[in-house]
Amino acid sequence: MAFAGSNSSTSINYKLVKYTTSLIKDQDVSLIDMVDYNFPVFSEDLERNEGYSDLLKRLKDKIVSADGLIISVNEHNSNPSAYFKNVLDWLSRVDRNYLADTQILLMSCSGGKRGAVGSLEVTKGILPRFGGEVVATFSLPSFNHTFEETKGIIDPELANAHKNALEIFLSKI
Repeated sequence: MAFAGSNSSTSINYKLVKYTTSLIKDQDVSLIDMVDYNFPVFSEDLERNEGYSDLLKRLKDKIVSADGLIISVNEHNSNPSAYFKNVLDWLSRVDRNYLADTQILLMSCSGGKRGAVGSLEVTKGILPRFGGEVVATFSLPSFNHTFEETKGIIDPELANAHKNALEIFLSKI
């Protein structure tokens, strides 16, 4: 299963995830567009009074049933977006170990030269708390200069690093 940590209809992280999944030829991949998964801001009062939405439960079930996850996280002020953090908060309340024994390829990208590496590192530290194992990472900087919709990653060095991360991930699932 693959998704971006963004709910933007123009998410570059979703474009990276979509490109990455297009390279997987011998396995079925479920590509999820998080635009379709809007949740209210988590609060204990809301959880207590309204419980968990069917949409949240379906997302959790999809994640639990996946052999592995490909996630690309966006970055706001050197951290994962409030949207992505909120999704993690809700999922962890439905099932604290929703990522149990799940192998993860964690990616990030941004228009800047750091490639959302701050968000990647924060997320890399969070996901194991829920049972996931980040087996490979990849960060794509300067998205508008290193990626083209029709070609994918156009910088040879970055393309090779991406390919290696994907190969490591696929060997683990």
